[in-house]
Formats: sequence, C-alpha cells, structure tokens
Amino acid sequence: MKVLFVFYLPSGGVHTLNRQRCLALRRYGIQADCLYYDWGAGLQDFEDFPVYVTRNDAETSLILRSRNYDFVVVTTDHTCFERFRNLGYQGKMILEIQGYGPEEVARKQLKIAEPYVKAHASALLNPNTPHIASLFQELYPEIPLFQFNNCFDSIRFTYRTQRGNIPDSPIIAWLGRIEDNKNWREFLYIGHALSYFYPKLRLWMFEDINLSNAAERGQFAEIINQLGLKKRLTLRSNVPNKEMMGHFSAIGDSGGFLCSTSKMEGSPLAVLEAMSCRCPVLASDCDGVYSSVIHNITGKNYRLGDIEHAVKEAVELIENADLRRNIQAGALLHVQTEFNADVYCRNFIGMLGQI
Repeated sequence: MKVLFVFYLPSGGVHTLNRQRCLALRRYGIQADCLYYDWGAGLQDFEDFPVYVTRNDAETSLILRSRNYDFVVVTTDHTCFERFRNLGYQGKMILEIQGYGPEEVARKQLKIAEPYVKAHASALLNPNTPHIASLFQELYPEIPLFQFNNCFDSIRFTYRTQRGNIPDSPIIAWLGRIEDNKNWREFLYIGHALSYFYPKLRLWMFEDINLSNAAERGQFAEIINQLGLKKRLTLRSNVPNKEMMGHFSAIGDSGGFLCSTSKMEGSPLAVLEAMSCRCPVLASDCDGVYSSVIHNITGKNYRLGDIEHAVKEAVELIENADLRRNIQAGALLHVQTEFNADVYCRNFIGMLGQI
C-alpha cells in the first residue's frame, strides 16, 4: 500500500509530523512519501524516504503515475483535489486539517473548500481538535470523519544530558511564526512580567524567519525595545529539528519551560517535543492543546490574554519542585502512551481500511 502526504512546504510542525509518520508507517508495510509545493527549512533534515518538491503539473503527474499511490492525504490545500484529478489521479483522497488559526478563519476556508471536498474527499481527518471536528460535522456530515492523536517518536526525540554547567537562571522559550495567531506579543509581555521575579531570566524564541509577517516583524522589534528585552532575548531561526532536543533539555534543566501562547492550535508538535525532553509546558487554553497539556498533570494552562494568570502559573511551575517533577513525569508518560506511533499507525490503517 502506498500513501502520499501533501502540504505547501516542509517547515514547522506538519513536516515534523510527516517525517515521523512516514517512518512509522513503513514498519507496517506502507510506503509513505511527501510532496511539497515549495522549498522549506525542514529540508535541512535528511530524510530516507521520498520527498518531492514541485508545483509543476507535468512533474506532479509523473510522480502520481509512477508511484501509483492508493491514498493521498492533503493537509489544508483543498484546491489540489481537483488539480490531482485533472492530472489523472484516481485513488482515494483525504482532507486533513492540522490547524487553521482562529475558528472564524477555519470556518471561512472550509466553506470555500466545500465544493472541492464534497466532490473528491473520501474522508476527513484531524488530530482531536474540537473546533475542527465540529466544523467538519456541520459542513460535511456525509463524509466519514476520523480523529485521533498525531504520532510522536519519544524514543528518537528525547532528553539529552547537558554538557557543561546547568543554566543558573530560568529560560522561558517560545516557538512559532511571528504572526498574530501564534501570539508572540503575549509571550513578550509574560517574559517581561516574570523578569521582576527572576532578574536573570532569559527568553529564547525559535522561529522560521522565512515565514514571518513583515508588518508584525516591525511591531515585534518595537515591543522588544519598549519592554527592554533585547539583552535577555535570544532569537534563533530555522534550527534543525534534531538540535531542538538539546535546546528543550537545557530549558527544562534551567528551571524554565516552553510557553505556548497561540490563540488557536491544532495539535502542536513543539509541545510534544518539549514534554518528551523533560521541558515543562505552560500553554494558553485554546482547544487544540488539551489533548497534550492537562492542567497540573502534564503541564499548565492559563487563560488566553490574562498575563497575570500566566505569571501566577509560571511562578508555581518554577518554584514548586514537587509539582514540577510530577508534571515532567506525567508529561513524558502521556506522550509515550497517547501519542504512541504504533497506536497512530493502527488508527491510520483502520481509517484506510474503512474508506
């Protein structure tokens, strides 16, 4: 059996997910490949399965014909359904939504997608994201809906013992794009407020500079200056995925945490990566993180937009050693069981069988 995963470009959580599920499905006898339309920073990580990068119709048609895929899983881009049919593909196609940003954006895009999806999609897939599942059921009640957690390889992506001295002050980290939904502003204000409690506090931000919004980037620089954060902020772009194990491990060892401030999420892979490396997570209460961050069990949640509440939870996460250790242990167990690659493969193969 052969499956093709399609997305715009290999960057961020979708490419991380594609890499892990392609390797996992191989163990179950499924050949899984990836097709992206444009180059992305994720291609700096070597893959030992086919990864194609093209927008060209002739090249895409050749890939589809020569590889003879049984299923195509399309993340977000509903327009490719009709395009692939016109290029001669006759197999089953699945629409997957990993995240669309704000719910009103998701609704608008899924309404636009309606004629394409109803004409060509054999199934709908999402990683247990309540607002996406609700929209699927409302707009496409006749199409089979499948929802199960993404897979994560907690054996290969895990804690790394730190060489040299353990950081002497907490590191608070953020990962995402400099755009509104990822809510970088809230992270900076949380970091600024925490600096009054921890004068040596450091802020690490990880991004893909190629995907940032130009207008927001200017505002980003202004707020950093206004809050006086320049000396305590380290900004890194396009860090290879394998190097993030060391970074997350160092953040956890410093007494800090990953701060996920998104206004809306699907199922963020960065949260799982941090949890697998003993780096606690403080996350906004958007519905997409609830499958991974369970308050005071696998992480901490705060009310989106409530800086005071975020700081209160952050201080407890830093200061309460027993709670911190319990959260670290609970998070790792949660990743290992609920996002287990074998469980994902069984669910995925079951979906293919049903359609």
